[in-house]
Amino acid sequence: MSYGYGQGQPGSGGYGGGYGGAPGAPGPQQDPLFAFFSSVAGQDGQIDAEELQKCLTQANFTGTNKPFNLETCRLMIAMLDRDMSGTMGFNEFKELCNVINAWRGNFMSMDKDRSGTVDAPEMQQAITSMGFRLSPQAMNIIVKRYGLNGKIGFDDYMACCIRLRTLTDSFRKRDQAQQGTASFSYDDFIQCTMSS
Repeated sequence: MSYGYGQGQPGSGGYGGGYGGAPGAPGPQQDPLFAFFSSVAGQDGQIDAEELQKCLTQANFTGTNKPFNLETCRLMIAMLDRDMSGTMGFNEFKELCNVINAWRGNFMSMDKDRSGTVDAPEMQQAITSMGFRLSPQAMNIIVKRYGLNGKIGFDDYMACCIRLRTLTDSFRKRDQAQQGTASFSYDDFIQCTMSS
């Protein structure tokens, strides 16, 4: 069996580029999500990790009435933070909402017993459905890293998906021949792994 990274297929759990306005499309102020964004973002018109955590906790995205994981919020902002500000504006927030909803749908489709968690086989299925081909050893590491007693909740599931996506993107940039191998300097490796 070969192992490798996802190929960016539709529904792969990846994230797309920015939002171009379609002719005749409503401006941000007319978007129903804009009012919600403005109430969360406050005066500066930007959302930081703590504000995103409050927003996702209030919306009960974990399904457990516990606070959404702050580290996952930091990862989400880093994933879409094109200007490297550490915050997100409205378009980034709107893109994030679409990504969260896609991952939530994937998570719920894998959570067959509706426990609010996925177990190791369900996680394997979810990751495979996103286009990733990982070895059993890599899957074991993922379940141990993101799970609690072999069960992975939604916010940890998202953290795993974000890390897989960003690390895969970093790897692809360095795998010029698309052969599944890449060379990293130590500093480049640290930057890639610490930023995701």
